[in-house]
Amino acid sequence: MAKDDARLVSLYNRLPVAERETLLSFAEFLVSRSAVPLDITPRPCERPAQESVVAAIKRLSASYHMLDRSKMLHETSGLMSEHLMQGRPASEVIDELEALFRRHYQTQFGDAQ
Repeated sequence: MAKDDARLVSLYNRLPVAERETLLSFAEFLVSRSAVPLDITPRPCERPAQESVVAAIKRLSASYHMLDRSKMLHETSGLMSEHLMQGRPASEVIDELEALFRRHYQTQFGDAQ
């Protein structure tokens, strides 16, 4: 978790429930008035029949451009290691990578589309 994220979570957790709702409302207000609209819509790219794990990561990063990849680095590198070091088939790893990116998108944005 990034330093600012951890700080915000810590502050949020120390607030009573009513103030938590106020903080969330204020955050939503700030996002809504932001001059730069956030593009959080995924841009799916079709999965080629033959694709390397590295190419899949690049494709998924482009498709889910709004995600902070540093937050997925541990899981992504773990899957890459399973493929390279343990010989796990690329197609299985890519299936899990696609699920990983979808899960992170859903966690961060829910049904915001």
